Amino acid sequence: MTFENRPVWKRWNSKETVEGAGVKLRRAFGFFEKTLTDPFLLLDDFRSDTEKDFIAGFPWHPHRGIETVTYMLAGNMEHQDSLGSKGVVGPDEIQWMTAGSGIVHTEMPHSEKGVLGGFQLWVNLPKDHKMMNPRYQDIRAGGIVEVPLSGIGKMRVIAGGFDKWVGPVQDLITHVHYLDISLDPHAVIDIPARKGYTTIAYVIGGCGRFSPRDREMCCDHTVVLFGDGDVATIEAGELGARFLFLSGKPIRETVAWYGPIVMNTEEEIRQAFNEYENGTFVKGR
Repeated sequence: MTFENRPVWKRWNSKETVEGAGVKLRRAFGFFEKTLTDPFLLLDDFRSDTEKDFIAGFPWHPHRGIETVTYMLAGNMEHQDSLGSKGVVGPDEIQWMTAGSGIVHTEMPHSEKGVLGGFQLWVNLPKDHKMMNPRYQDIRAGGIVEVPLSGIGKMRVIAGGFDKWVGPVQDLITHVHYLDISLDPHAVIDIPARKGYTTIAYVIGGCGRFSPRDREMCCDHTVVLFGDGDVATIEAGELGARFLFLSGKPIRETVAWYGPIVMNTEEEIRQAFNEYENGTFVKGR
């Protein structure tokens, strides 16, 4: 069987921005790229060794119509919400929160020796699941599947799968794969990516080439958006490479987006904020 290799379609660097109560972070993609990255809406990178850049955190705010995925590498993110849930997401842990019909929550970072490291991904929900009951999937340390890659590196499977390995996040509404891949110097990997799926890599360490037909090196903070095909072939540079790999089935529905609320129509957005103001936003008590 012949497989079609995915080319590099577009690439760009994540951009510095400020969110929450003054958290400085880098946005890999968001509102302006939403038609390119469907079903993924946003990816924020909050790696920092300057505590004042992030310690103010993300005070109480609502979400509706999406899933938020917090993946920590260093430090902790303490959370609590309007449903009475509370806890801490620590290093090598994940919180996959399905906001559905509505959650109001707060996320407050705590550094480890002044260092915080992590990412938050937003995944869109299709129209018929926008108002589903909210839920959480919390994956604790040791729960992420870590796969040795036969002498070329290692991979953490967060959601979806790779070969025979399946990630711990289950029962996904939107079909996605989320991998954290570390390659040794000059190692080459072929990653299956179903044809028709939006496929993205975000480099978080080292450098690499992300298509045999593309000789440009992509390094830390680079977003790589692949063209269509069956497999993505990545070759690490002389210092190795680490990247997040996302692949998902596009929803292809109208997106109405304002702040932390993502629905299908402007009327639904107005309704959500009216409910937030009059205290009827949270449905799943």
